[in-house]
Amino acid sequence: MANDLNLCQFIGRLGKEPDQRFLPNGDAVVNFTLAVGWKGKDKEGCEWVNVVAFKKLAEIIAQYCTKGQQIYVSGKMRTRKWQDRDGADRYSVEVVADQMQLLGSKGDAQGRGNTNAGTRQESASRGQQGGGTGGGGYQEPPFNPDDDIPFLTMPECRFDGDALYRTQLF
Repeated sequence: MANDLNLCQFIGRLGKEPDQRFLPNGDAVVNFTLAVGWKGKDKEGCEWVNVVAFKKLAEIIAQYCTKGQQIYVSGKMRTRKWQDRDGADRYSVEVVADQMQLLGSKGDAQGRGNTNAGTRQESASRGQQGGGTGGGGYQEPPFNPDDDIPFLTMPECRFDGDALYRTQLF
C-alpha cells in the first residue's frame, strides 16, 4: 500500500451554506456538499460530494464560502463508520479537504453574499463600460440564495422536472 494514492480533486458549487462546529478541544470543523457535474458520451448528470475540513481551513471556508459559490477542493477520501439511533452500523464517504480555492469572478462572488459595497460599485461601473466582454458577451443572471439547486443559474445547466442536465458551452 505504500505506492497507493488517495487524492480527490473537485470543482463544483456549494449546495448549501457550510455547517461550522467546534470540537471539544476548540478546533473548527466545517461540513458542506459540493455539486459536481459530469458528462458522458450520451448522458450527463451531477454528483453530490460530502466534504469536511478542519482547523484553519474550516474557519476560512465558513467565513468566505456561500451557497452556490464555485470552488476547487483537494483532499483525501475517507469512509467513516457510525451508528444510527437503532444501533445499526452506517457508513459515510467524504472528502477530507486540505486545500480550497475560491473560483469565479469578483462579480460572481459579489452576487453570492459579498456585501462589500465598493466591490459592487466597481463591478457595476465596469458592466456599464462593457467590461471587456465585447459588449455582447454572456452575463450571468443574479444569484437567488433561496434556490434549492444553486447551480441552475449556470448557463450550462438546465432543470427539467426531476432531472438536471448539463450542456456544453463551446
